[in-house]
Amino acid sequence: MNYKLVVYIMSVLFVTFGMSSVDLNRFFKQGRVIEANIFAILTILALSQLVASFIINFLEVSKIL
Repeated sequence: MNYKLVVYIMSVLFVTFGMSSVDLNRFFKQGRVIEANIFAILTILALSQLVASFIINFLEVSKIL
């Protein structure tokens, strides 16, 4: 299996676990649960992309050295 796919899946799992302790409902108006959930999903995906890209770039650079 492609190692990049494994890195992306693991980064989504780790970021989801890390974001589970953040209460995003405090930053939204009362009763805006759907908007808070959509924001949480988009934040998790964006952070996962950043983490996975960093790890993949690090692995590729370390192969060169």
